Amino acid sequence: MVAEAQRVDPKDPRLRHYPESRFGGFPDGDQLVAFYTRVRALLEPSFTVLDVGCGQGARLPGQTPMQRELKTLRTGCAKVIGIDVDPAARHNPLVDEFHLVGGDGRWPLADASVDLAVSDYVLEHVEDPDRFVSECRRVVRPGGYLCMRTTNALSYFGVLARLVPNRAHAAVVQRAYARPREWAYVFPTRYRCNTVGAVRRILGRHGFEHCVYGYQSDPAHFGFSRILYSLGVLHQRYAPRRIKPSIFVFARRR
Repeated sequence: MVAEAQRVDPKDPRLRHYPESRFGGFPDGDQLVAFYTRVRALLEPSFTVLDVGCGQGARLPGQTPMQRELKTLRTGCAKVIGIDVDPAARHNPLVDEFHLVGGDGRWPLADASVDLAVSDYVLEHVEDPDRFVSECRRVVRPGGYLCMRTTNALSYFGVLARLVPNRAHAAVVQRAYARPREWAYVFPTRYRCNTVGAVRRILGRHGFEHCVYGYQSDPAHFGFSRILYSLGVLHQRYAPRRIKPSIFVFARRR
């Protein structure tokens, strides 16, 4: 327990609002844990999983070993296939097989070839959401699952992101986050389908049974300011779900 407690910086504002973070390094309600725990609950050892927009699989600063293990889906299924528009994603160590998505937008996978598809903070970057969800439906087998996390355009985070030009996003992220991300992972955002209602409608049109809702864990992006962090905590606890910073999607193909 002492070793776990020592992983958290004593100056971390989480300790005031989420004292349980001392034991394990993350607060109750952590969204990575919440999202991937539910994804894991859907996995079966025989499953083929598709990681849509898999990226290079870099470990973000601050993630605990348990959080990294939750995201390593290959330990709970037969195979993980990664697809991405970025050729550098072929070096992702967390996928068993990689395919590059070409300019036509069609994914290089056979129909009904995967049991579960995961899209983690990808939808906000998609130019044509209808095409994207259509491809999800095509490659996921009947009865298979689609799990997504994405940014909510109605949240304070989504509103600010849309006010800042895409060319400035990398610099803003570097300054705003207590644990900055690598510049290479800041991509242009589109927000073509990034409200709870819009996601529900598009999934319904493409034949998915679904559960879509807003979610917020501790406001880590305000870790540089105790005042903003405290305001973020109030938002987490009392704001309506429809304006929470993230949207969680769990869906099944009919």
